Amino acid sequence: MHFPWWHVDYLTAPMLIAVVSVVHVLVAHYAVGGGLFLAVETSYAYRTRNRDYLAYLRRHAKFFVLLTVAFGAITGVGIWWTIGLASPLATRVLIRTFVFAWATEYVFFILEIVSAFIFYHYWGRLPEKVHATIVWIYGISAWASLVIIAAITAFMLDPGKWPADHDFWSAILNRQALPQIISRTGGALLLSSLYVYLHAALTIKDAKLHALIESRSTRPALLGAVLITLGGILWHVLLPPSAQAALYAAPVLNVLMALLFAATGIVFVLLFFGPYRNPGWIYSPGFAAAVLLFGVIGMSTAEFIREAVRKPYICYNVVLGSQMLTDEVARVRRQGFLESGPWTRAFVQTKYPQVMSGDGRIDRARLLALPKTGQVELGGVIFQYHCNDCHAVRQGYSPAGPLVQGWTPAMIRALIRDLDRTRFTMPPWAGTPEEAELLAAYLADVSPPQPAGMLPGDPKTGAR
Repeated sequence: MHFPWWHVDYLTAPMLIAVVSVVHVLVAHYAVGGGLFLAVETSYAYRTRNRDYLAYLRRHAKFFVLLTVAFGAITGVGIWWTIGLASPLATRVLIRTFVFAWATEYVFFILEIVSAFIFYHYWGRLPEKVHATIVWIYGISAWASLVIIAAITAFMLDPGKWPADHDFWSAILNRQALPQIISRTGGALLLSSLYVYLHAALTIKDAKLHALIESRSTRPALLGAVLITLGGILWHVLLPPSAQAALYAAPVLNVLMALLFAATGIVFVLLFFGPYRNPGWIYSPGFAAAVLLFGVIGMSTAEFIREAVRKPYICYNVVLGSQMLTDEVARVRRQGFLESGPWTRAFVQTKYPQVMSGDGRIDRARLLALPKTGQVELGGVIFQYHCNDCHAVRQGYSPAGPLVQGWTPAMIRALIRDLDRTRFTMPPWAGTPEEAELLAAYLADVSPPQPAGMLPGDPKTGAR
């Protein structure tokens, strides 16, 4: 209600956010784990005077900088662009709540960028200790960024006491922060090792050097798999009641949870019996790529589950999926959904001035006096503000039209008036009874006809 809506046809805006976010997460976790890998291994190579290993690390550093600093920065900007358009209210809440945290994270981000370029471009021109210190600055800064961002994203799932006290520390130290920090640290360690395995398999011909890289990278990968599992279990135990209910009630999320732990377990087993116990297995690029694929599947699945269980909220107990603050619903119901939003009120006033009263307000009684086409159009406006964040229209992700296919008008009206009671993962209806009629008319208009071969029902009751 505070901002114009952004319509992404077919895919929907939240799914676009998910696509951009997953791509960024896969790169950002490598930026953290890969930075720690380079810090540990560069120090080790200098200490052992292993020039062949140093030469490989220099080649890997180029690949690392290009992928994480260049492409990672682009996808990071892409996340801010998409969330700012798709969920402006939630974005505003996160920015205002965590101003100090964001400022701190940006300092670490600048340290990452500067130290990464110094580490790569001044390779061989700095004293060994200075060079190793530079990459450690990068690794620690990258992990510190992960900690801050993990705590902020965890706030969206469980802000704890913040809705009552609006205290920064209660927001940043929420109950979901530690589980996500643990699991994301594990993900960074595991994913970075899988990137290293594939890069080494594609670029190294020396079997001895390849075996060294395998043995040096496997232990952090195994540790990462363990941390992912521990963090995931703790995350599940500390889920808010509504998130647990959303997880159990959606069969697809249960399947994805099983897929997540299965993918993590498969990677652990392959690494344990492969490079840990039998170095040389990952010498094949195909095998390395397959193991990386399982890691990507696990990380992507985890991100989707984390987003899905927040419904009906964008920020738990703070911002609803209908782009409203939770404490606004009662007022909007009294005032009227179209009347409460500056954009919706301006649209009605411009397009249908006949429904405006003498004091410049929308007369809700006049809404149902509009012709059918006008009611459907205003119902579409309500849909875009109230439902667009989770539903496509006729086709795409969770399309509203097919979801009410074959429903009678009475069934659609009942659904709208008791949205959150009919399905607790949907936000409560925030309009008047007259506006519910408009939305019902729109949904009936976009609903496809019954499939051929269906038995006709009673036109009044829908009973067969």
